[in-house]
Amino acid sequence: MNKNFLRILLIVAPAILGAIISVLAQLFYSPVPLLAFKIDIGMVAFLFGIFLSLLLVIYNFGSDIRAWYARQDEEDFLREVEAGRRRFIRRLDHEIKNPLTGLQAALVNMQEAAQPVDRTRAGDNARLAVERLKRLLADLRKLADLEERMLESLPVDIPTLLEESVEAVKSLPPAQERNVSLLISRVPWPFPPVTGDRDLLSLVFYNLIENAVKFTSRDDSVEIRALEDGKAIVVEVADNGPGIPPDELYRIFDELYRGVNARGIEGSGLGLSLARRIVSLHNGSMEVRSRQDDPRGTVFTVRLPVAKK
Repeated sequence: MNKNFLRILLIVAPAILGAIISVLAQLFYSPVPLLAFKIDIGMVAFLFGIFLSLLLVIYNFGSDIRAWYARQDEEDFLREVEAGRRRFIRRLDHEIKNPLTGLQAALVNMQEAAQPVDRTRAGDNARLAVERLKRLLADLRKLADLEERMLESLPVDIPTLLEESVEAVKSLPPAQERNVSLLISRVPWPFPPVTGDRDLLSLVFYNLIENAVKFTSRDDSVEIRALEDGKAIVVEVADNGPGIPPDELYRIFDELYRGVNARGIEGSGLGLSLARRIVSLHNGSMEVRSRQDDPRGTVFTVRLPVAKK
């Protein structure tokens, strides 16, 4: 307490001294207009004292003020993290509860079914519920592994990666009813490589292309476009599906979030958050734009910095 009192006294001393000089100057000194310009020496001393006090405030308490703001920022960050954790747990509870409820109902139906066809149908429903749980747990594991896994830092050829991802998605039955095309600009020079983890980047593009296929209808088109601008490789995954509602655009990258269009479509709700996290670990960015009015559709854009020479 005494130390703080001395600090404050030291800070206000110039202002007090300036005020005393100002009062004494008013009593014993008549200012000369040519020198004072309507401001006497006492007033100058007072203002100078205030100025010195302000400098001393900044010098003595600047670190304390910065530390206070840093604590506030840290507390805000921790509150945001805690709120995000609670949202994640609520969504996880919801996502796990649905297939468990379906599995329970299927087992009951299998026990009560009198006809073989009914038991077969109940068995199929149980299998689908188990597969959904397995898919959810697998994606949760991938997301958790990102925090511990050491990323590879090897040259990755993005065009080859895209070709492999497109071929893998085209083998899925829904993709055979869509027009899936890959457009890669190869002129006037080949693509430079990016530095990163090939398996993880492959997972990013596979998830985006598979999503475009899942959220479109028969005979819709899906285009994967790639180009480079000298600093980054830009990959767009575009479709002319129903589009994403504007109020959902800022939430689709949240873990376990599933929008209106996702109802009834297989998925864990972790694919986009996983993809964006991987891109971020590669010092890249992922954005989305979408329209629901004609011409409708959605475009996901991934930017990855090219490898330094």
